[in-house]
Amino acid sequence: MNARATDELVGASTLAPNPAPSGRRVRGYASGKDDYLARLRKIEGQVRGLQKMIEDDRWCPEIVTQFASVNRALQEVAVGLLNDHLCHCVVDAVRTSDAEGAEKLHEVAATIRQVLRM
Repeated sequence: MNARATDELVGASTLAPNPAPSGRRVRGYASGKDDYLARLRKIEGQVRGLQKMIEDDRWCPEIVTQFASVNRALQEVAVGLLNDHLCHCVVDAVRTSDAEGAEKLHEVAATIRQVLRM
């Protein structure tokens, strides 16, 4: 995919510069890091709630419903991270070279395969 088509696909304004001032690469999720951390803290609280529900001998269907809620929340975080990876890391690699782009696309495909095996 050429750079112009890639820009049209993900929107050029969503791209962040990759090198950080310290020389470390900026991760694709960097602009949403605080949001991801807040969402994970909320999920952490939900998991603690699950533990309490079991300690309190709550009704099984209530617990299972809460498990489903936690799973959905985790999946949303994972999808967001994957989207950020595609929009930043993969697009940057494609722009750098066909070989780097192909490598990143294989990496994404392997990640998706692993997630679907869950």
